[in-house]
Amino acid sequence: MASLKDMRVRIAATKATQKITKAMQMVAASKLRRAQAAAEAARPYAERMEKVLRNIAAAVAGSDSAPRLLAGTGSANVHLLVVCTGERGLCGPFNSAIVRLARERALTLAGEGRQVKFLCVGRKGYDQLKRQFEKQIVETIELRGVRQLEVQHAESIAHKITALFEASGFDVCTLFFSRFRSVIAQVPTAQQIIPAAVPASTQSGARASYEYEPEEEDILAELLPRYVTTEIFRALLENAASEQGARMTAMDNATRNAGEMIRKQTLTYNRTRQAMITKELIEIISGAEAL
Repeated sequence: MASLKDMRVRIAATKATQKITKAMQMVAASKLRRAQAAAEAARPYAERMEKVLRNIAAAVAGSDSAPRLLAGTGSANVHLLVVCTGERGLCGPFNSAIVRLARERALTLAGEGRQVKFLCVGRKGYDQLKRQFEKQIVETIELRGVRQLEVQHAESIAHKITALFEASGFDVCTLFFSRFRSVIAQVPTAQQIIPAAVPASTQSGARASYEYEPEEEDILAELLPRYVTTEIFRALLENAASEQGARMTAMDNATRNAGEMIRKQTLTYNRTRQAMITKELIEIISGAEAL
């Protein structure tokens, strides 16, 4: 059995840990408000971009002059999986859920005879994927030290992806991230961005006819790279909000667990101390009676 001194040290260490987790919870709550506002503000722009792209893409459907970012290479043998995770841990299953979704997709594609490559955005994704797919990771992009995400960060990533696509480095690119729903709910998501997976229009009936100036192909040549950048930027913002929400929940649970451990350790300490006092009293009384 541990001595009273060891128990006091253990209780003090648990209390110190509880203070740290409580502070991390408060910091995550503060960062969450800004990250959530940024993610929600980016959604309308991305949705409008998809709508415009869908209208223009419908005008060039089946055309031989459609840009490669929209039409693809005509093959689906090489897949690039862009896995966006965080730079730090202590955020529950946030990073593991994204990596698990990407790993399942990679194993499914490998089972179909496809070649899989990875581009990791975030150190945690690389740390988990390198155990099984180290030779298939083409590059790792770290955003460590970035206090506020800017469009320039997404543009840098999008430029590397499009350059690799133009060099025939892959045929299909899929983006993996966590979509923010609430503090306790983050949804791991896979979205194909190259070739652009433009959803079909859900509107029924006659559609308006548009005349474009310049031509549709010229507009798409400018719009498609911006679309890739927009989707990556939205994924980074969604990830940032999801990470802070997951960390806030994880630290809240850790603080509660630390409080429960302190209660149990204090109870054990008091019982042990009482037993030792009782034992000493019995020894004193027994010695006095012997005299």
